[in-house]
Amino acid sequence: MKTYLRILAYAKPYRQYFPFYIVYAFLAIIFGLLNFTLLKPLFDVIFEQVNPEELEKYAKLPNFSFTIEYFMHLFNHYFIQVAEMHGKFGTLVYVCIIIVVSVFLSNLFTYLSGVVLAKVRADVIKKMRMNVFDQVSGMHIGYFSNERKGDLMSKMTNDIQEVENSVVQSLRVVFREPVTIILYFGALFFMSVKLTVFTILIIPISGALIGGITKRLKKKAIESQESLGRIVNILDETIGGMRVVKAFGARAYVYDKFDEETGRYSAINVSMARRNEMASPMSQFLGVFVVAGILLYGGSLVLNNSSDLSASEFLAYIILFTQVLNPAKEISRAMSTIQRGLASAERIFKVIDTPSEIQDPGSPKPLSEFKQAVKFEHVSFGYEQELVLKDVHFTLEKGKTIALVGPSGGGKSTIADLLPRFYDPLNGSVKLDGVDVKDYKIADLRSLIGIVTQESILFNDTIFNNIAFGMEEVSQEAVIAAAKIANAHEFIEKLEGGYHANIGERGSKLSGGQRQRLSIARAVLKNPPILILDEATSALDSESERLVQEALTKLMSHRTTLVIAHRLSTIQHADEILVIQEGEIVERGTHEGLLKKEGLYKKLSSMQSV
Repeated sequence: MKTYLRILAYAKPYRQYFPFYIVYAFLAIIFGLLNFTLLKPLFDVIFEQVNPEELEKYAKLPNFSFTIEYFMHLFNHYFIQVAEMHGKFGTLVYVCIIIVVSVFLSNLFTYLSGVVLAKVRADVIKKMRMNVFDQVSGMHIGYFSNERKGDLMSKMTNDIQEVENSVVQSLRVVFREPVTIILYFGALFFMSVKLTVFTILIIPISGALIGGITKRLKKKAIESQESLGRIVNILDETIGGMRVVKAFGARAYVYDKFDEETGRYSAINVSMARRNEMASPMSQFLGVFVVAGILLYGGSLVLNNSSDLSASEFLAYIILFTQVLNPAKEISRAMSTIQRGLASAERIFKVIDTPSEIQDPGSPKPLSEFKQAVKFEHVSFGYEQELVLKDVHFTLEKGKTIALVGPSGGGKSTIADLLPRFYDPLNGSVKLDGVDVKDYKIADLRSLIGIVTQESILFNDTIFNNIAFGMEEVSQEAVIAAAKIANAHEFIEKLEGGYHANIGERGSKLSGGQRQRLSIARAVLKNPPILILDEATSALDSESERLVQEALTKLMSHRTTLVIAHRLSTIQHADEILVIQEGEIVERGTHEGLLKKEGLYKKLSSMQSV
């Protein structure tokens, strides 16, 4: 119930629609009920049972009062007048016209209530989806290392769709169907208390049976959505790594993996279907069982002339009661399908309720420019139990370049990730202009930092939008100027569409060197005072490396730069080189000074010169 109420909380901003929905739904129910209450006078005409005593009773118009008796008296007044003036056939036409008008109005208000509810449903789902997206996009980088990307995608798509299809869709059932049942039973009680009391004896039994079925559905629904998340994850990995799959002949392996998971998903859903499909037939069977009981019990009373109902009233009663079965069936179906939606909602709220480990400070210090230096003061960091960085300390002064080199896995990229607060150190501090970066607003801190990584992160969009990514009101001239500095303008001009050419998913229509130069152009356009280059040329061929290195040299000019380098030839002119091994700075100095030390740097340099 708590989860269901939390979903409904998303509808609060749209509560101005609810009065309209309630009025429309209520009128639809009233006119729907009127359709069947008119059956009694219709049968009276057919069976010639218009009582002479009623002719005298309803001859005069009643005094107005907002009661059922007033409206019944009013209807019967005109009904008898028509009977006297136009005979049986005219009376039949009169009743049929009213039934047609009543059916039209019932369906009109049903349509209007459905349109209002559709608007609320769409807005609620949009708000929920945007809430999840906002939460996920604001999470710290480490969160994505622990979570499967496919499962997150499944939660933002399939789970939310499931909530829409079951829980939000059930809003109609939650209000309209119970009100329908209440009003219909009110009419049934009005017609015959004895018969109606008999009919409701079975309701607690049917409710218990259906409740037992739906209770077991929730657990299976959670398993189903988790399995679907794994399916999406396998698809994402397989499609994204198709080159490797084909190169290593691993198609059979991924096929078996996918087949196993889809088989599991299929088995879970078949198990759910057995329970889910049982609720509706069971409720229908129980309803028909009651109808048969009414026919037997009520029919015997009518036949023995011991009933307070006439034959026409008894037929109308039976038909009216059968209409109660539909809303009851809808409620039982909703109660079974809603369990699946609640299971999906719990998975969604688990994401929403997960706090990011990287948060803005309560009272952030102002930061608009970089003035002095970046300092790592005795920094230690670990992803799990084992420390990745151990007592790292150095100072990067404004306008200087520090290069980080060393064996893979030594912690170089982790050092670079601590400056923009992708992670926070376990011990020690990272300071910018003498202030711990944790005391600045994250957006202010990152606005001063530009990053170019080994993997060019591009989006399925135009070249212009990729270069201007995250920046507002950027002119064409500014983008072209940045592209020229990044040695990208020449190849962009040759593309069909130029700066407005679409580059495909992750820039798949471009070469590695071209993608990297677009990443550099993006950093140039941002014009940050602090620059982080994470092995930006390591995956390129010689020609592309030359063009990219030229672009990087232009980018680094007059900037404070932290460079992670695989190829030592690219960082020989750094103001200081830090050699990182197993999370520690084992050597530091200039290129020439480190070569004289005969240490790890000299060894790495010798290996690359071979």
